[in-house]
Amino acid sequence: MTDATTGPSSGGLPGAGDAPIRAPELDGAIDWLNVDTPLTLRALRGKIVLLEFWTYGCINCLHQLPGLKRLEVSHPDELVVIGVHSPKFPNERSTDNLRRVVARHEIRHPVANDADFRIWRAYTVRAWPTLALIDPAGYLVAGASGEGHLPQFDQAITAVTHVFEERGELRRGPLSEARLEPTPPLGTLAFPGKVALDAGRDRLYVADTSHDQILIATPAGRTVGRIGSGRRGADDGVFAEASFSRPQGMAVRPEDGHLLIADTGNHLIRGADVETGRVSTLAGNTNQARRGAAGGGAATTSISSPWDLAQIGRLLFVAMAGVHQLWVLDVDRGFMFPYAGSGQEARQDGGLDESAFAQPSGLAWHGDILFVADSESNVIRAIDLPPVNQVRTLAGGDLFDFGDVDGVGDTARLQHPLDVAYHDGALFLSDTYNHRIKRLDLETRRVTAFAGSGKPGFRDGRGKRARFYEPGGLTVGGGRLFVADTNNHAVRVVELETGAVSTVIGPDSVQTL
Repeated sequence: MTDATTGPSSGGLPGAGDAPIRAPELDGAIDWLNVDTPLTLRALRGKIVLLEFWTYGCINCLHQLPGLKRLEVSHPDELVVIGVHSPKFPNERSTDNLRRVVARHEIRHPVANDADFRIWRAYTVRAWPTLALIDPAGYLVAGASGEGHLPQFDQAITAVTHVFEERGELRRGPLSEARLEPTPPLGTLAFPGKVALDAGRDRLYVADTSHDQILIATPAGRTVGRIGSGRRGADDGVFAEASFSRPQGMAVRPEDGHLLIADTGNHLIRGADVETGRVSTLAGNTNQARRGAAGGGAATTSISSPWDLAQIGRLLFVAMAGVHQLWVLDVDRGFMFPYAGSGQEARQDGGLDESAFAQPSGLAWHGDILFVADSESNVIRAIDLPPVNQVRTLAGGDLFDFGDVDGVGDTARLQHPLDVAYHDGALFLSDTYNHRIKRLDLETRRVTAFAGSGKPGFRDGRGKRARFYEPGGLTVGGGRLFVADTNNHAVRVVELETGAVSTVIGPDSVQTL
């Protein structure tokens, strides 16, 4: 498996498989997390060091985190994993933002904020994610880009351990510099990812992502209950005993109010029967699908990081972020299959098979059009449903063409938008890394800032005076836009007529203007 996103050009990783080359020193990081002092390879002599070059908006990088944890457990005394965070987006350069991601994903190994790409260039890395293995003598012994290589690295670590143990040059024991970052105060919610509204039943559902639960509330913010025990897992059963792993998008089935859930970390689609209070698995087998997966029986098919859902008729459309495609699940017939996107990570319009997406993360629909927040390509797409079956781009730039610019169509600039919501001839966008809510007029294709100052923070108020912090999921109801304000651990509401922002679930202290 070689799924990877190409980054700033810098040649290729030196030394892996060639003549021995000493690994470059870890110079140039602007900050280090989870350690007391910056790490150096000189001080780590005698340890096996695994560098992972990553950026936190990249789904392929996030996929590797569980495997890195397993390597640390398998080689606790001899291996030091270091995450070298070389950011794609300007928003990802911030140490404060990176610190929240480290907390959100429970990353316990040292992380270097390589905001200026100095370590990246020293190692001539070309893509996210990239791995580099360094032996206890300080030489590069292996390197690879993309997903799927960790089993081979596990074998390499074992081999290097044996060699250097025989030489008496292996230093065992915990890393003395290790210091976990303090856990930020949370509350009712922990990094909520998405929201869904069932207005007819007076229910607001919140993907309480880092609590591994779904919060059930009223639209006014009163907590009614929870789906899931809060214990990470993939167990079906009654609400209080079922378990999830980092759930994201949801859809309400209109005929019976059942909640459909993208159980992202488990690579599953789950169903919550609100009448019986039970959770069942509708699709997926907990194994992560690889690019080129063909689909099949829903219960046996592997899927990959489903991020959002849209129920249209009897079909459930799935933003399959992990393989850069849109899939369809027929719950009644029990099968699912790719619907749009070749699996290549790109912005490519056209027919369903020739089109390409880059980490689709948000869905909305109206009439015979499905709208997609295509986050890594920084664009908003539209799919004309059957019989047309065409993908087109409504607004935004491209994989490396992003910013915070109002404009028409291709002149508009977004930064990693994570969701869309339709209302009255327009789409509202969570322009996540710009900390704004924007409006896209579907007739003119003009994008304009609607709410949020563009700076991270937490403040209620009207329009651009309000502040969000990496807002994620959106849903519309009753003339209001509900926002999962992820880094604020809150649900905010934007009045669509006035642009006024208020908080319905979240911290108690809110500055209003």
